[in-house]
Amino acid sequence: MRRILKYIFTLFILFGCNETKLDKPNIVWFVFEDQSPDFFPQYADVPVKLPAIQSIADDGVVFMNMHSPSPVCAPSRSAIITGMYPTTLGTHNMRTYNAYKTENEPSINIPSYSPNFPKYIRPFTEYLRKSGFYCTNNSKEDYNFKISDSAWDESSNNAHWKNRNNQQPFFSVFNFGICHESGIWRMNNDSILVDKSKIKIPPYFPENDIIRHDMAVNFSNLVRADRQVLDLINELKSNGEYDNTYIFFYADHGGPFPRHKRAIYETGTKVPLIIKPPKGVEIDNNPHDLLSFIDLAPTVLSIAGIDIPDHIQGTAFLGDQKRESPKLLFSGSDRFDEQVDRLRAVFDGQYKYIKSYDSSKPHAIPVTYRLQMPMMQELLKLLKEDKLNEKQKFWFNIPKPSEEFYDLKNDPYELNNLINDPNYADMIQSFSNKLELWIKETNDLGEVPESEIIKRSIKNDN
Repeated sequence: MRRILKYIFTLFILFGCNETKLDKPNIVWFVFEDQSPDFFPQYADVPVKLPAIQSIADDGVVFMNMHSPSPVCAPSRSAIITGMYPTTLGTHNMRTYNAYKTENEPSINIPSYSPNFPKYIRPFTEYLRKSGFYCTNNSKEDYNFKISDSAWDESSNNAHWKNRNNQQPFFSVFNFGICHESGIWRMNNDSILVDKSKIKIPPYFPENDIIRHDMAVNFSNLVRADRQVLDLINELKSNGEYDNTYIFFYADHGGPFPRHKRAIYETGTKVPLIIKPPKGVEIDNNPHDLLSFIDLAPTVLSIAGIDIPDHIQGTAFLGDQKRESPKLLFSGSDRFDEQVDRLRAVFDGQYKYIKSYDSSKPHAIPVTYRLQMPMMQELLKLLKEDKLNEKQKFWFNIPKPSEEFYDLKNDPYELNNLINDPNYADMIQSFSNKLELWIKETNDLGEVPESEIIKRSIKNDN
């Protein structure tokens, strides 16, 4: 009898412990398109209140150093969904794969293609689904390669965690396109929901009504997006899911304006990140740790209790598999729509080194899509009239520097290039060496012509 009771007790312990380990938190991502930290009251003195985002901050942690490896959306999303650098995958050019078009850039003969990389590299949501998570994507599928059918339970404008079975844990992504770059001209005549007079114009922009108005439009769109977030937070609370849910709020890359999106400066790659954990779970990270989008996939797997695959290049910064954050962040830019301008950068939290591979082009490459923005039209007009000061003209200069080096602690807008300062010569060489090593170790495909990447992809499809 004693032996039977001991056996039953052992089974109880084993299954009880196992049951506890199988309990999973929910994870929800709120992703604002095209936004820099400096547009949010959690990071800067701005004329806007965002109560939904503030509620996430009140219950969570505001991270100060999250970066995208690319200053544009599709390559950034490829890093997010795989935990790998776009330059390693061949997804570093803007919108290689488009599920809705056979051609992306007909004028330069770029078809829609899915870069060829090893099949073991897959969306991290596949691991979540195998572990029992219900995964939804609402709704943008701009991941720069063909996503397998097994990546999502739902991917559409109506995708939602509420469609899952019973108490199934869920991972849900919500993308908010109202604050996208295009919103600056689409919503330019709509109501302004902030006090224009309180907007601080950064020194790389001139002070005038057109610049101020476009910035006011962006702040107004953030108010509209925040209202949408509030609705989803209220759903979580009304369904009793809020206390068992991680909420991640971030942007897919930097701001929507010229010298923001498509720029390898902090304005293009640095994004807000605020995380609210489940009730009773403490986030004890240093909020100033350096974080990259390649860290999101392993972090989600870590908090979900799923082993992180060895091929993932990022580092988990939450959960049981949390590791020390890296000391350096790397980023790059390549083709943006019809324009190509290859740059690479390395950042250690204070100093940034930038290498340009074609100085004959300005930083302000003439992307046609961006010409729809009143601010861009105004900047080009003022440039032609020679009414921009040296700081404002720098972005347009031809040639641009082949190398740049900035002290962001003392020069947060990256306007004082120290590349020729002898006091920084040794440091600059060290950063240059580290960048070259990263390029080699990660098999950066930036040197490979896109035509060759396309050939490899087509060959693989056949």
